[in-house]
Amino acid sequence: MSVTNLSIVQEDLSADVAATVAALRETRAQWRLRRLKQHRVERFPSPDSVAEAIEHLSAALFPRRLGGFGGQAEYEDDFVAAQLRTGLALLQRQVEQEFAYWQEEATQKFEPDQAATLVRLFAATLSRIRDLIDSDIQAAFLGDPAARSPDEILICYPGAIAVRHHRLAHELYQLGAPIVARIVSELANRLTGIDIHPGATIGPAFFIDHGTGVVIGETAIIGARVQLYQHVTLGARSPLGAAPVSPRDRYARHPIVEDDVVIYAGATILGRVTIGRGATIGGNVWLLEDVPPGSVVAQPTATILAGEAATVLHETLRGRAA
Repeated sequence: MSVTNLSIVQEDLSADVAATVAALRETRAQWRLRRLKQHRVERFPSPDSVAEAIEHLSAALFPRRLGGFGGQAEYEDDFVAAQLRTGLALLQRQVEQEFAYWQEEATQKFEPDQAATLVRLFAATLSRIRDLIDSDIQAAFLGDPAARSPDEILICYPGAIAVRHHRLAHELYQLGAPIVARIVSELANRLTGIDIHPGATIGPAFFIDHGTGVVIGETAIIGARVQLYQHVTLGARSPLGAAPVSPRDRYARHPIVEDDVVIYAGATILGRVTIGRGATIGGNVWLLEDVPPGSVVAQPTATILAGEAATVLHETLRGRAA
């Protein structure tokens, strides 16, 4: 479209735009009136800035594989330090904006250096986070014969990408920055289709194979050496007969998965149930109760038809399709 034609279209739309602007202004005003407490802050934590911070922190954790560092070994620490300074500074600004957002609901004033303290405590966890991620990568390498190297898993596997983000998000969540933590987890969701709430507690050597559609809720607890496949849900359900719960209430409502459990594709496990150590949960299982250690939970085996029964079924299915 030419510039002249575009200008004509814009002029034709001007009345509609003005009416829409007015309608949106009224809608915002009504929303603000309905809110019990309004957060009067100029800025809110930015997903783009949080993503940039995570990129720098990931480079500090894995300078050669994720940071692109190709220099001599004696300069590696300098590269890591530079990545940390940039990443932690970006992160601190986002935490400051989150604290400004929450200040109206707080019963006391936040300390001026509270964001800096939180980020300093977070930085102290990074070596432990690296150890956990290493255990996750090794578990994936042992669990997937298709993997050619641990580096391939770190860089390419959706499950590894999602769990790396979760390890960082969980520490931020625990330290008291839930919005920034949630942004980190949603960045991973956007990249991988795997939704892990930053509040979920996950032990070492965790492997999500394939991964698309996996959902892990806020109060889920997962032990060591657990393996999940795609479209597994560790979700919540409303207690039968319970009074309505406020959206702000927090209670243990997601599963506990003990050590060495394998959960196959499409399984849905809801509520505060416990999957015992070493249990195997088969594909497409719907589960609302505890599972003893070492158990196998599976759907009934499919029936293979032959001969006349197969012919009848073929004709029936073709008839329905027609």
